[in-house]
Amino acid sequence: MVRGHWRCKSTQKITMGVQGTCGIKMRRLQFLGIICTVTLFTVYTTTNYQFLQTKIEEKSDPFFTPGGIGKSSNSLDGLPRGIIQATSDLELKPLWSTSDSKPKVNVPKSLNLLAIPVGIKQKRNIDAIVQKFLADRFTIMLLHYDANVDGWLDLEWSKKAIHIVAPNQTKWWFAKRFLHPDVVSIYDYIFLWDEDLGVENFHPGRYLKIVKSERLEISQPALDPNSTGIHHKITVRKKGKKFHTRILDAKGRSNCSEDSEGPPCTGQVIC
Repeated sequence: MVRGHWRCKSTQKITMGVQGTCGIKMRRLQFLGIICTVTLFTVYTTTNYQFLQTKIEEKSDPFFTPGGIGKSSNSLDGLPRGIIQATSDLELKPLWSTSDSKPKVNVPKSLNLLAIPVGIKQKRNIDAIVQKFLADRFTIMLLHYDANVDGWLDLEWSKKAIHIVAPNQTKWWFAKRFLHPDVVSIYDYIFLWDEDLGVENFHPGRYLKIVKSERLEISQPALDPNSTGIHHKITVRKKGKKFHTRILDAKGRSNCSEDSEGPPCTGQVIC
């Protein structure tokens, strides 16, 4: 009897040990199941959100066509929806669009871009130029060839400007790389200016009115006759004219006549 009693207790202990092990395994499986469920829900929610955002962007841009992205995108079909787009722009946007981040009133969207290569030595003149263009709701893009961005942060408008840094590069180096047609196609007009231009008598809105009325696709503002560093006479302002397209200078170095074509004899200069 004594021996049987102890044998029974030992069997009971072994049985309880097996049940405890099974209980631990079940809890682990339940925990893993919860983790998998949460992960799947997160992936589904994110993918669905990206899909809805893509549909919204397609409706807001009637010219968007997925086929315009190009054949090279076939190998990227596995990427989430909305990552690959046919075009882009330089407008600053929040990382996630929410109802709170959308403007409450209908504010006219800027459709013009001002891009200027800048150095900190021309800060005062650049500020004067930008102030003129901000009044007409231009997007501002500063191309820093001296790599000094911090020196501009005290200007209020600088916080909303696009800053691109590449030391010791020229205006056209920046333009070819950062003003790609697929990026700037959203803008009606693009001003690619030098940093030393004076704007005392320049009005962007008035300038664009002439450009639109004359249907000019490329042009430049005329320079004051008293300006220094005039390299071509066609760029000098002519009194009594809104714009001119030709200069006659048979005696000058350029030898421009009625038969001359192209710069420096012809161009579209707005006075």
